[in-house]
Amino acid sequence: MTITTTSQRGRAFLRGHEGNPLTCYLDSVNEPTIGQGFTMRSKAVRAALGKRGITKLVPGKTKITAEQSDEILLEVLAAEFEPAVVANSPADRKQHQMDASVSAIYNLGTGAMDWQWATLWRAGKIKEAAAYLGSHYNTAGGKKPAGLVRRRKEEANLFLNGNYAGVTSSKPEGEPRTATPTKTKPDPIVKEAQEILTSKGFNPGAIDGWMGEKTRAAVIAYQKAHPHLVADGVIGPATLSQLRRDAATVREVVTKGAGSALGSGALALAAGLPWGWIAAGVTVAVVGYVVYRKRDIIARWVNTWRGKEVAV
Repeated sequence: MTITTTSQRGRAFLRGHEGNPLTCYLDSVNEPTIGQGFTMRSKAVRAALGKRGITKLVPGKTKITAEQSDEILLEVLAAEFEPAVVANSPADRKQHQMDASVSAIYNLGTGAMDWQWATLWRAGKIKEAAAYLGSHYNTAGGKKPAGLVRRRKEEANLFLNGNYAGVTSSKPEGEPRTATPTKTKPDPIVKEAQEILTSKGFNPGAIDGWMGEKTRAAVIAYQKAHPHLVADGVIGPATLSQLRRDAATVREVVTKGAGSALGSGALALAAGLPWGWIAAGVTVAVVGYVVYRKRDIIARWVNTWRGKEVAV
């Protein structure tokens, strides 16, 4: 029988990497996101959400149920991602190869079926295809995020060996970072979260990559002060995204404000205008724009200062 759809285990594997926040949040590039990586940039997602009366994703306000999230995923995979794999892979594909490929292009885009790893697969070079997938396509913004590196390696392992790493029962936030008896080494994502929490005045204890009670308490405190987060103590995609945006906000305000001041000051000076006033005005405008874009983070700062907890 020819494999044309993603298995239940394959969908659970994908969910483990995408997460499943049931309240809309802003991702690292300010894109409203909900469920298993659903954004309005996808035509299939827009259609699936529209069937459920959702025409706009509003961070902290738009909500779906776990059942709706699973239904939407099925519809989106069937409309967009599964046909791309079927059309661009050998007819004798195995279920675990189908599942790994759907996970990869769900993250990379359907065009990834034209990339080198898929070319090797079509040529019958399975080991080479897995090795290439596992060692490439893992950068974002010039960096190699630990989660993305892990995802590519786990997709490659699934593609080659049928190992559905980390497939467990679903949790709303997805990809939970909790201490488990089987954990044998620190988690780099937990360590990253601990570093950001510490810099923002939340005390997670030792920055060691282990999800202990003190780190969980710090995560909950951070979530309670944030308008778009559910306070469940899980470092899922929504919480991690907000932590990263929070860490970058001050730097963005300073660098963009200073850069605009210098640029506008130079232009004003060349034109014989009162460059000081113009530079100051442009700086205020740019900083105001950045603050508007990061208003959820500013709200978190205010809530933390006031000791206010936010219910989402």
